[in-house]
Amino acid sequence: MNKPRQVGAEEVGHLTDLYQEHEEWHVNLGEKTIHAKRMPGRFRTLKYITQSIWVFFFIGAYMRWNGKQAMMFDIPNRQFRFFDLTILPQDIWMVALLLLLLAMTLFAVTSVASRVFCGYFCFQTSWTDLFTWIEEKIEGNPHKRHKLDAAPWNAEKIRLKLLKHSIWLLIAVLTGVSFSIWFTDAFEYWHNLLTFNLPMIAWVVLISFILGTYYLAGFMREQVCLWLCPYSRIQGVMCDSQTLLPTYDEKRGEPRGKLRKGQLAGKATQGDCVDCFQCVQVCPTGIDIRDGQQLGCITCGLCIDACDSVMEKVGRPRGLIRYASLDEMDGKPVKKLYQHPRTFVYIGILLLALIGILYGLTHLGALTLRVAPERQPLFVRMSDGSIQNKYVFNVLNKTGKDLYVKIRAEGGVKGQIIVDAEKPQLVIHGRSTPFTVFVKAAEANIVKEVTPIEFYVENTEDPNMTAEYNTVFNGPKR
Repeated sequence: MNKPRQVGAEEVGHLTDLYQEHEEWHVNLGEKTIHAKRMPGRFRTLKYITQSIWVFFFIGAYMRWNGKQAMMFDIPNRQFRFFDLTILPQDIWMVALLLLLLAMTLFAVTSVASRVFCGYFCFQTSWTDLFTWIEEKIEGNPHKRHKLDAAPWNAEKIRLKLLKHSIWLLIAVLTGVSFSIWFTDAFEYWHNLLTFNLPMIAWVVLISFILGTYYLAGFMREQVCLWLCPYSRIQGVMCDSQTLLPTYDEKRGEPRGKLRKGQLAGKATQGDCVDCFQCVQVCPTGIDIRDGQQLGCITCGLCIDACDSVMEKVGRPRGLIRYASLDEMDGKPVKKLYQHPRTFVYIGILLLALIGILYGLTHLGALTLRVAPERQPLFVRMSDGSIQNKYVFNVLNKTGKDLYVKIRAEGGVKGQIIVDAEKPQLVIHGRSTPFTVFVKAAEANIVKEVTPIEFYVENTEDPNMTAEYNTVFNGPKR
């Protein structure tokens, strides 16, 4: 346990610098730009790691598989290609289950640890963090950036601003292109882009993403989180007093006050908070966590890094700001995760969605068969006395190439014949191909009015690629 001790001259000098930084600080309500301070710490490192996932957004669409783009949302052909797997509109139920799985995961994590997605994974947060990192490298620390913004325009200011905005626009262009190539072949898109041969809709999408990225990440920044993002509005219904989130320990920190040379840090008449405002200066949305939970808090934990750094310098324990529930801060009993009924509800929904997705993927198949018997008339009596049924086959080919299939049947009527069964049928890749099939049988062999029959279609090149469908053979009344 750390004991109160006197603050040395070096520490006072450091704190004095922090207080002077605060003199330039202004909580942003939209009329000014927030220049958040960037401090090292475990949550800042975690933020870098989680945001690096977005690198896949830029490079994933360039992966090739069997001569084609490995992953692509092929809207013109109404399919999603994922390596050897092709998801067609008929499999949309799996996409719905996937969206349910992602949504429930988001809700479950939010109920446990608040807006973790906002703080560590959100695209707006990630792009804004990248833009401000570039801004810091070019224009300097927050204090220098504030002075530069207030300074009159001169050659140096124009040079710095022009360099910064040029890099921002370059990233915005790469973002727009990276989004677009998930919906078309990446290399073909680049060729059409560089030769100015993109279709009109592609230009509209590209320009919209460039301007949106440039403006939202470069100018609006935290205002998107505060005023535009719907998730920040619904988070209240997903959090309660047991939810973990960055929280200021008011009992330990108050009464707060600045430290001076020779003063005891953590003495009885003063709390541990030295009122350095570092928690405010590192906050990307500009809130003061010491004022309690607020809409602007995106649960990134950067204020914890800043406070822990100051506590170490003044010889006090870390954790004045820490991840904790409101019940814990109020001294109330804290329930374990498994004691919350909502935990089992979330787990149940997640498991059902996951089981459904796994079932769909394992039973997806390369071919899907649907058979519709003719209803008017149910059967036709041929000139030779045989009974003939007409069926409309729809074969969905989920592979990447056209196939020929042959037809066979099991069950049905003894001695039945599939007309032209030896003739292969062409099925087009990526869509459902209809064709008509006739089955006839001698009337003497028909013992029931309705006889079950099972049809099979089989790839002529790969007998293991099959699909089946159960229907009936209709005959005269008996």
